[in-house]
Parts: sequence; C-alpha cells; structure tokens
Amino acid sequence: MVDVERLAAFVAMAFVIIVIPGPSVLFVIGRALSYGRRIALITVAGNTAGAYLALALVALGVGSVVERSLVAFTVLKLLGAAYLVYLGVQAFRHRRTALSPVPDAEPVQGTWRTLWQGLIVGVSNPKSFVFYAAVLPQFVDRSAGHVTVQMLLLGLCFTLMALVCDGLWGLTAAGARNWFARSPRRLAAVGGTGGLAMIGLGVTVALTGRKD
Repeated sequence: MVDVERLAAFVAMAFVIIVIPGPSVLFVIGRALSYGRRIALITVAGNTAGAYLALALVALGVGSVVERSLVAFTVLKLLGAAYLVYLGVQAFRHRRTALSPVPDAEPVQGTWRTLWQGLIVGVSNPKSFVFYAAVLPQFVDRSAGHVTVQMLLLGLCFTLMALVCDGLWGLTAAGARNWFARSPRRLAAVGGTGGLAMIGLGVTVALTGRKD
C-alpha cells in the first residue's frame, strides 16, 4: 500500500492543482449561474464520479493508450468539447425559463439527467487521462505490489479533495446568482453568462492540448 510519505507528497501536489480553477470548476460555475445551487452540487457529484471513472480506466491501462495515441486523445477531446458547447447552448436558450422558479413544478434539470451530464463531462476530459497517467505512477510504490489498487486509492484522495473544492466554488457562484435574483432581467443575464461560459470552455478545450 501507499506509505505515509508518498501519500503526504501526493496530497500536497493535488491540493495545489485542485485549488487552481480549471475546466471542472468553470463548468460547475457555469451550471451554478444558469440553474442554481442544487444543480451545481449535483453537477459536482456527477463530474467527480466521471473523473474517478477516468482514473479507473487509466489504472486499467486506457490512459497509456490515450497518452500515446494522438487520434484517441483528439477524438476524446473534441467529444468532450462538443458536449460542453451543447450544454452551454441549452443553458443560454433556456436562460429565462430555467431561472424562473415555478412553485410545485418539475425542475428544468432532473437529478439523474444532471448527474449524467456531469459524469460525461468529467470522464471525457482528456486532461484527466493525461494527468492520471503521467502523475499518479510517480507516487506508486511498485515494490509493494498492487499498483492498480494504489492508483485507485491515490485517485480517491484526489477525488474527495476535488469534490469539496468544486462544491465550494458551486455554492459561491450560486450565492452570487441568488443575489441577482432580485431582478429577473439581471438573473436572466447571469444565466446567459453561465451558458456562454460553458460554450467558451468547450471551445477552449477544443483548441488547446497536444499538437504533436
């Protein structure tokens, strides 16, 4: 198993990476601005589950394929980017109806649908595969055996830390959204901004990454 020194070093490194806002944080903020606290927190849960699924795939060997194959990396990146743009367009189109609370009505975004969307974004982020494939092995004690189990445990620590951090970002953004709720026009503008942020994030993901 992972010794204390390796675990401490990994947690310190993970903390630095997590506290810096990245694609997952921007996605959660966009959802929080468009739909509010509940959807933001469910999105965090789904996104975190997707990221951990990516880790499991890396631990089982998929990460090395993505890391070595430019085609696999590019396809996964573009699929994730396209899905982000789609979610952003939907949020922008429904910015008025989605942001207007209707008593006793079904929520615009259902729990399972929101979880699924977050999971897709989390698992389709190529940076997750590359990060897990490139960084995690450095903290694994191969002489101790059970390499896959060690990677899963380290990834679980990383995932739990990200869950808390992303949740705080979501709550903060949702709080700002509630402040704007005094004006329906401003609230719709905030929802549109959240949608545009997700579209911009998708475009950024599509245009960045490996060029080799």
